[in-house]
Amino acid sequence: MTPHSGGLHPPLGIASFNVAARLRQHAATRPHAIALREPVNRRGPPRYIETTFSELAASTAVYVIGLQRLGIKPGMRVALMVPPSRELIRLVYALLQLGAVMVLVDPGIGIRNLGKCLAEAQPEAFLGIRKAQFARILFGWAKSSIRITATISSRADGETAALHGVTPNQDVLSFDPQPDDPAAILFTSGSTGVPKGAVYTHGIFSAQIDQLHAIFGIEPGEVDLCTFPLFALFAPALGMTSIIPRMDFTRPAKVDPREIIGPAQQFGVTNLFGSPALINRVGQAENPPGDSSGAKTLSTLKRVLSAGAPVSPQILERFQKLLSPGVQIYTPYGATESLPVAVIGSEDVLNHTRHQTAVGAGTCVGKPVPGIEVRIIRISDGPISAWSDDLLLPAGEIGEICVSGPVVTQEYFRRPDLTALAKIPDGSHGRKWHRMGDVGYFDTHGRLWFCGRKSQRVITPKRTYFTDQVEGIFNAHPAVFRSALVGVSRNGCVEPVVCVELEGAANPQAMRVITTELLEVGAKWELTKVMRTILFHRAFPVDIRHNSKIFREQLAVWAQRQVR
Repeated sequence: MTPHSGGLHPPLGIASFNVAARLRQHAATRPHAIALREPVNRRGPPRYIETTFSELAASTAVYVIGLQRLGIKPGMRVALMVPPSRELIRLVYALLQLGAVMVLVDPGIGIRNLGKCLAEAQPEAFLGIRKAQFARILFGWAKSSIRITATISSRADGETAALHGVTPNQDVLSFDPQPDDPAAILFTSGSTGVPKGAVYTHGIFSAQIDQLHAIFGIEPGEVDLCTFPLFALFAPALGMTSIIPRMDFTRPAKVDPREIIGPAQQFGVTNLFGSPALINRVGQAENPPGDSSGAKTLSTLKRVLSAGAPVSPQILERFQKLLSPGVQIYTPYGATESLPVAVIGSEDVLNHTRHQTAVGAGTCVGKPVPGIEVRIIRISDGPISAWSDDLLLPAGEIGEICVSGPVVTQEYFRRPDLTALAKIPDGSHGRKWHRMGDVGYFDTHGRLWFCGRKSQRVITPKRTYFTDQVEGIFNAHPAVFRSALVGVSRNGCVEPVVCVELEGAANPQAMRVITTELLEVGAKWELTKVMRTILFHRAFPVDIRHNSKIFREQLAVWAQRQVR
């Protein structure tokens, strides 16, 4: 591991960087407060099983001893394949307390990529529900390295027998890490390439929780609706009550809005973290055309967080109608390798930056959060061996976004090639800058603007086009749900093409009208006046984790077939 403590210190009032210590602190100060509510039935009115902070901390301690009995030790890599649940939360905090290194791979990336990720991580232990264990055996996942397995209960009211049988008076190991000690390997979604295992340290996890508390004012006693697995794991450390909804977490765009709105109203939810696809789904269901009742469906929410992809102003506007006056939808900008980097609220977007987005400025992601340094450097596709201020670009000029700070990962697990491509050593400060793989710029107000993925830029003989700048112009049309810029080859030259997914169904005549209107919109702006091809696609291919990141590489292949 590359040392990078960055001046980190344990959080005030807690003597350890281990996030599990925060759970124990909440159990000591608020033992009878509800930490978790999980539904025990899949159909009909939901019935919940409740777990207090005291019970969660106690069962976590039991699991620590159970894991030790299985042979799991500090520093051992442990693959974890359990859906969001009480069992997942107990296992995560037990593994953190034990000092094991969790290997977390999103099952939605596909069987083939799952096998590659696990082979790369070489876990010695595999903890998973019965379905995951069956797949592990069937496909031979990491069979050369796994020697310890345990099948985890998938029932909300179930227990994992292999981790029980511990008497209360036994001493329980509490691993006290250094900030640079590894805590987890989190694999990226692979939306624009091969999934990579970002190495998370105990210091990074601790810093992320401090950032969430400081930026959004999250306090113990709040109630979180857990629609995104990673944030669900932070909630107990923040002292929040976690409500687990009945949903397929790999398909947030297909969620039944009643399964979000119902528990939010029943339990007075104050915090919701949802992907743009989930926010859009709920907002559409609760905003029927012509409804002017003024009722605030989600009146108890203090904030909404949405990340994973840019959130369109239309989605923000629609969902904002469900919230009480003054409550904002925040869209943190970041990536698996570094989160959060910057943040912006819906008030700023809807009142100001949306108008610039609609004329080709890109997507404003706000100002960098405290403790994070963001720089814009010249665009290049190869590795950069050392940091130099000569790489920097002035405000207003588009380049690659680079970040440094306490929440920034320093390497990919056992992938020195990918680490060299994504990290820039800064010898003068003993740290590395992470290249986000995104392009953008700073405006004169110090706000960061996202213009798209570097790998998805379209380079033509006359100029380079960046996806979010172009798409913002066409997305402003009321019939457009989202658009995607891709490059196709025609007569030996690369040509920009705009793919469009409509808000609703349209007949051929309506599509011809929309095409004419979109071309007229494009003709108004220097950036888009040369674009003469609009292609309609029924449903864009998107990532499984957020259902929001567009697979433009796949769309480009489809578009190439259409223009022949």
